[in-house]
This record gives sequence, C-alpha cells and structure tokens, in this order.
Amino acid sequence: MATLFIPAQWRDLTQQQSAVEIDASNLREAITELDRQFPGIHTRLFEQETVRPSIQISVDGSLNSRNLRTPLRADSEVHFLPAIGGG
Repeated sequence: MATLFIPAQWRDLTQQQSAVEIDASNLREAITELDRQFPGIHTRLFEQETVRPSIQISVDGSLNSRNLRTPLRADSEVHFLPAIGGG
C-alpha cells in the first residue's frame, strides 16, 4: 500500500496520524480514499476541483501537483507540501 504523509496542519483531521497507508492505483484514488477515511482532506487540498496553488504534491520524490493520474506502486510515498507563509 502507498504511504501518504500528512502535514502537521492537517493532522487534526487524521487523529494526529502523520502517515496513512492507502491501497490505490493512482494519486486521485488515494486522495479520494484518504478523504473517505478522514473527511475534510479534500477541502484542504482542492479549490474548485483542482489542487490549491499553495500545495505541492510529491510522489516518490518527484513534485507532481497537477497530474492526479500519476500511478502509485505498493511502496510509493506521497507527501503533501503546503506553502509556508511568513516573513
């Protein structure tokens, strides 16, 4: 199963879990399943059905925030990288 790493800002939705294993063949399926298990993830990740501009997604070390058809392997790692604000 692919491992999805949850940013600290979203862990209020995942009972403080920092990572979740999901059985999915692509990134979209993984996000759909993650939101099914932890409602509210979709709202934090998407804006009008596209990934929010302030969020990058890394799949197996490659930034890939716009291609939700990216295939996942059983050993894939997915990281959600929200922009960090401040000055």
